[in-house]
Amino acid sequence: MEYITNALGRRKAAIARVYVAEGSGNITVNGRDLKVYFPSGILQYVVKQPLAKLGVEGKYDIKVNLKGGGSTGQAEALRLAIARALVKIDPENKPVLKSEGFMTRDPREVERKKPGRPKARKRFQFSKR
Repeated sequence: MEYITNALGRRKAAIARVYVAEGSGNITVNGRDLKVYFPSGILQYVVKQPLAKLGVEGKYDIKVNLKGGGSTGQAEALRLAIARALVKIDPENKPVLKSEGFMTRDPREVERKKPGRPKARKRFQFSKR
């Protein structure tokens, strides 16, 4: 299969690498079909949002390598990677995807745990006496 382009998307601890080729709309994630990898309809919808916005759902085959993070983070990383790949294919698509927020990398990460505390901001119970 001849790939047109590739792109990278990140969200929290998840990293998605996509390879896009002309095809019939198959999305393969880590060797499994999208519907098998993301059984939740909401996450499938999130992944397909950039394709649906541009109306090119059945036009490209997408092969994905996903690692790290949880299911929501992975789905959103994949959405960003697909949006970036579509812009590489046709730069005219960028304003449409940017207006929907698909081109923005969500910078929020998990805050580190601090010493002397049970979590990042939580404190142990205070006892006056």
